[in-house]
Amino acid sequence: MLKIGLFGVGHLGKFHLNNWKEISGVELVGFYDPGDKTARQVVEKYGLRRFGHPEELMAAIDAADIVAPTNHHFELCQLAIRMGKHVFVEKPMCDSMEEAQQLMKLVREANIKFQVGHVERFNPAFLAIKDLELNPMFIEVHRLSQFNPRGTEVSVILDLMIHDIDIVLHLVKSDVKQVHANGVAVMTDTPDIANVRIEFDNGCVANLTSSRISMKKMRKIRLFQRDAYIGIDFLEKKAEVIRMKNNSTADDFTFDIETKQGTKTIAVANPPVQEVNAIRMELEHFRNAILHNKPVPVSEMDGLRAMDVAHQILQKIQRTAIL
Repeated sequence: MLKIGLFGVGHLGKFHLNNWKEISGVELVGFYDPGDKTARQVVEKYGLRRFGHPEELMAAIDAADIVAPTNHHFELCQLAIRMGKHVFVEKPMCDSMEEAQQLMKLVREANIKFQVGHVERFNPAFLAIKDLELNPMFIEVHRLSQFNPRGTEVSVILDLMIHDIDIVLHLVKSDVKQVHANGVAVMTDTPDIANVRIEFDNGCVANLTSSRISMKKMRKIRLFQRDAYIGIDFLEKKAEVIRMKNNSTADDFTFDIETKQGTKTIAVANPPVQEVNAIRMELEHFRNAILHNKPVPVSEMDGLRAMDVAHQILQKIQRTAIL
């Protein structure tokens, strides 16, 4: 039985707590959270043991699930790794690139499993297109949300956009060539809305817009590649594929258009989207990686790459603000 300790039982931490209780092969030993009110509620509702110090909980477990605010990620991850514990940590993996590089070094020295919680990798709409041949050359991303004080200890780049940075880096099999960015702080001391252009060595360009001060929610990615368009709606859990095809009998809908090159058949398909609990799936992958010695689906290197691009964006925004 894999012994799990939960660090942080706030809004997202409670989702993790409920999912761990439903996952087989694990025992949720207890939790650590310095907030007395939140901790008392969890003890009363779930009967889960509260540990008074992080070290005490670390000593009693095999793996740490770290869902504390970002500014506590590094200290808790470092403690867990030094004590030889496997780590699941919510995105972003820590505050700074220096901290991220330190964690990379510690993980490799300790030979433990380390997974970063980029949950959109497990979104049902994204999973629906995983078997398609993807080679995007232009990507358009919008992630908009209404203002919520929770998560504002970091900028909109590290709060929201980092989800899409990870997805884009996962999709584009090429190194980042250049980053352009603009952002504005409206409700907080850090950017609350930002627009970013990422150029890759293979010629792909990704435009990303993130806002946490919008009137409505939106989480969409559009991929354009040779002879195909793929739309992914992370919020509505829908996917759409439009492509030119010679034999379109298997597609949902087709129509012909006349071009200078002749008649083209356009096939429109909506890949089936399975009902999936994304948080539970990522935690199950973490469990499996430990119990069966498998690679984690989102590694410390993935987390570092996403942070690297995020911090390049923040530096660009800071320079623009100074100018």
